[in-house]
Formats: sequence, C-alpha cells, structure tokens
Amino acid sequence: MNLKITATIERWPVAGAFVIARGAKTLVDVVMVQAQDGKHSGRGEGTPIYYNGETAEGCIAQINALPPGINRASLQQILPPGAARNAVDCALWDLGAKRAGVPLWQLAGFARPRPLVTAMTVSLDRPERMEAAARELSRRTSLIKIKLAGEDDIARVEAVRRGAPDARLIVDANESWTNRDIAAEATALVHFGVELIEQPVRRGEDHRLDGIVSPIPLGADESLHDRSDLARCHGRYQAINIKLDKAGGLTEALALRAEAQALGFKVMVGCMLATSLGIAPAFLVAQVADWVDLDGALLLAKDRDRPLILTGGLLSYS
Repeated sequence: MNLKITATIERWPVAGAFVIARGAKTLVDVVMVQAQDGKHSGRGEGTPIYYNGETAEGCIAQINALPPGINRASLQQILPPGAARNAVDCALWDLGAKRAGVPLWQLAGFARPRPLVTAMTVSLDRPERMEAAARELSRRTSLIKIKLAGEDDIARVEAVRRGAPDARLIVDANESWTNRDIAAEATALVHFGVELIEQPVRRGEDHRLDGIVSPIPLGADESLHDRSDLARCHGRYQAINIKLDKAGGLTEALALRAEAQALGFKVMVGCMLATSLGIAPAFLVAQVADWVDLDGALLLAKDRDRPLILTGGLLSYS
C-alpha cells in the first residue's frame, strides 16, 4: 500500500471574538491532513495548542517528517501528543472507515451517535455584557460555560445566572485562580448552581490543590493531556477535560477516557476552536461523558460543508 499524507494550513474567522483570561482570538489556524492510498482518502484536522507553544507551521513540519508506511499504532510512538498527531490519527481513522465501507462510529465500536447537549461559552467580558450573552445563549442550549479571570468572578457568574436563570452552569478559570483561596471561591459559586470548575491553577502547580476540599468538582484541562497525566491529577481533580488536540488523536482519547473513568474521574469532552471536521471524532468520544463542550465550530463565522448544527438545544450533524 502506497500511503500518501499531505498537510495544509487553513485559516478560519471567529464570529466576533473568543475571549478568555489569556487573551482574545478572532482567527484560528487549523492543520488539515489528507491520508490517501490511491483509492480511498481520509481527512483529519488539528488546532495547535497555542499555550503549549504549538504553531500550525510547526505541526506541518512534524507531519512532513513522518516516515513512509505510518499507521495508527506507529504514529503514537513517533509523534508526541498534540495537534499534529491528532490530525494524522483522525485522518487514518477516516481512511480506515472508507476502506471498510462503514461509518467511523461503527469502525470505532460505537452505537450510532445520538444528539448531545453541548455547553456554549460566554466569553470573558464585563458582567452586564456577559449577562446579555447568557440570555441569548439560553435560547440555544441548556448548558452554559462561563470564562473567568480571577478578579470579579462572582459578579460575572451572578450576572450570567440572571441572564440564564434555568441553565446549567460550568465555569472555566483558565489557570487564573492560582493565587486565590480556591475553596472559598468554589463555596461562593455553590449558590449559583455551578456544576464544575475547570483548571483553577496553572499547569505544573497542581500541588496547590493538595488538601483542598471543594464543594464543586475541580476539572483538569491544561493539566491533563493524555494518560501520563492521570496519576498527577488523581486526588487533586475530580474531573478531566479530554480534547483530541491535547491527547493527540482519537486513539489516545478513547484510551484516556476508559482509564480515567476506571479511576473514578468524571469526564468532560471539549475542543479547541475548530471546524466541524475537527469536532467530529470528539463527538464520538463525547457519547459517554458527563459534560460535553463541543461548541468550537459553532463559534466560527463559517464552517465546512455538512456542519454541526444546534437544534432544539441538541448538537448533531446536518
């Protein structure tokens, strides 16, 4: 078999701006991979993990350096977890499904995917603007994710609750609570019905959570990429956020989910900003998850053909 792998960079505009504690994004660069064997072609997409120093150009260099005859098993050994491996891994899964003449979900051993409730994100802003954004989002979904910054967070959550009184809420501190009283912050959020607090401290400073008893589960995002991070997170976090770009593809994401759940972690399946091509394999992993946060394509100004759609509060494919 003569396998050819090609990779290109694509730039997609964000609808407005996506704002978190580390800054704002108006454009996202993704790496699009095609794996071709002369008869069939599979596609995969990865979004570079910018806070890990990844760039689209660096991912392309990694992919172009792959040896001939690569397969999913050898790929796990050659490339580290990250967007480059994710894009290639997912393209190889897609190619395998095309060769077998079956949908990807069937090749991966899933039942037919069902529509899912996904979180939609209220970007970091002034409380009154976040309240208005939450009011609008509550018409589309029953689960809202709130970006926080470490200062004035209670006011932001209170505003979102006013705007969306019936929505389920999760919050993402994006490492901004590193020097704050996390137990006190969490206790203050109980009143608003918050279900999960993502990444309160900086990656690498997870020891700050030792001995903390939080009334709301703490979730590891930046601190958890693949299975090698589970031991460090165990006992400090009660949940993990699986993203295919962090894990390095569908292969590792499936193994990570199984091992994490066996250890007693609750699981969120999330994403970077991405098109529906990048979200599709994560949608499979999310079929067995406690929270789903796959609004990455919904935040773009445009999307690929056959995009994800949100209808009646449920995410599915058109």
